[in-house]
Amino acid sequence: MMNPGKYGRQYFMPPVRCTDWTQKEYIDHAPAWCSVDLRDGNQALVIPMTLKEKLRFFRLLVSIGFKEIEVGFPAASETEFKFVRTLIEQDLVPEDVTIQVLTQAREHIIRRTFEAVKGAGNAIIHLYNPTSATQRQQVFRKSKEEILSIAVEGAELIQKLSEETPGNYRFEYSPESFSSTEPEYALEVCNAVLDVWKPVPEHPCIINLPVTVEYAMPHVYASQVEYIHRNLAFRDSVILSLHPHNDRGCSIADAEMGLLAGAQRIEGTLFGNGERTGNVDIVTLAMNLYSQGVDPALDLSDMTHICEVYEACTGMTIDERSPYSGALVFAAFSGSHQDAIAKGFQYREEHGRQKWNIPYLPIDPADVGRSYDADVIRINSQSGKGGVGYILENKYGLNLPPKMREAMGYIAKAVSDQQHKELYPDEVFGLFKRTFENVVEPYSMEEFHFWQKDSGFIAQVTACFRGKLKRTEAYGNGRLDAVSNALKKAYELRYELSTYQVHALENSSSARAIAYVGIKKPDGSMAWGAGVHEDIIRASVDALVTAINNR
Repeated sequence: MMNPGKYGRQYFMPPVRCTDWTQKEYIDHAPAWCSVDLRDGNQALVIPMTLKEKLRFFRLLVSIGFKEIEVGFPAASETEFKFVRTLIEQDLVPEDVTIQVLTQAREHIIRRTFEAVKGAGNAIIHLYNPTSATQRQQVFRKSKEEILSIAVEGAELIQKLSEETPGNYRFEYSPESFSSTEPEYALEVCNAVLDVWKPVPEHPCIINLPVTVEYAMPHVYASQVEYIHRNLAFRDSVILSLHPHNDRGCSIADAEMGLLAGAQRIEGTLFGNGERTGNVDIVTLAMNLYSQGVDPALDLSDMTHICEVYEACTGMTIDERSPYSGALVFAAFSGSHQDAIAKGFQYREEHGRQKWNIPYLPIDPADVGRSYDADVIRINSQSGKGGVGYILENKYGLNLPPKMREAMGYIAKAVSDQQHKELYPDEVFGLFKRTFENVVEPYSMEEFHFWQKDSGFIAQVTACFRGKLKRTEAYGNGRLDAVSNALKKAYELRYELSTYQVHALENSSSARAIAYVGIKKPDGSMAWGAGVHEDIIRASVDALVTAINNR
């Protein structure tokens, strides 16, 4: 039995009101990004990455455009140490990329960390120690003063070793479990560390504020971040960074609100991989900015490749509904959605729109390497005329009359429902051809001839019904009307020629035309046919015969 009474709030609000962030409507530029996939993400895997997989993942991150990459906790294991040394010794880090390594505020770990980064072109030494009341009381059993001393002593040792170890170093400090630490105490610890490092604008350091475990609503974190932003020492020489986790499912909101509150940098992972429910998903966060017209400073245009490398290296699976990256995020199965999307594309083409504004599609799928035909319009039992019509028109060049689209939509839905499966574009096209194109049973057309009379035509038609030939003549105001009247006369058929439409098959390798014919039956319902032929009249007659066969 669930018992909510055993839980209480495990966070602290700032001692003063901090709501300036609420006055900002949007984020107008991308933050500095730091990928922690190779450290936070890697430690969360059931089977951590091998050296080969780490190198492949590192190259992916560089290709995407990350300029800061946390590559490991080199004092944690020989594999971690070796990976850092491999990057440095084999000169695998581009000049404009900074590697970052994590270290606890413990002397032997700090010293081992500097052994790992010796000779690095650009490296961030990321120092941390837990500061929350829970950690102080239950894990370390130390006072605030003692915890602060741990941070200061670690900062002093890092300062000393950076001067003794060849390489180019910057410093970062994280009060671990910041979001469940008293904000005024977190500020005191951060300022004490800064007082050791004494950063300057030309050589800034990083203060990182982790949501180690997400306990509160995003606005609480934003207020905490704003409090630090307002009161931090050496503020013009500090890059304020965020490291949200996702225990409440709010890490994206935490990050976005934290940026409004004064943060300048984000640490996260591709697709949110991390301990428990994960880290903040940088792909989603960056694409959120992109969807608002902000350059995310990351290249996510080949999302399929990024997903493939990520899954191959981590053994993780990207959910089909994961924002922007999932296989189904642009897919519309609903008939009304498909119809709106198809009309949106049509409107955009007709009006030459530059700004993206299509129903149900927050971004252009092509911007992340997705195909309209394969990824947007998907056909199942929930689909309708819009989706089916869109596929037939855009992939196969068939511009069906509106009512014929509706009929084809019902047929596709019925087949999908009966087979309990999605229909792929080639299956939809095949279904159209079998149902509507050049159907020759039970009626078929053997030959026909015309001669003009008055303002119309006389058609001489030789048709077949169940193996029996019959020749008939009839007059009509056009060639197709004359053929139709001849067939009605020969077989005592009752219908009204209602719809006739012809166009060239642009997607065809030969100069063929397709004709669509709709006939209205005595009960008012419609029957449809299509004909494809190099000769427009032949295509039209074949469409009429098919419609008759589909009565």
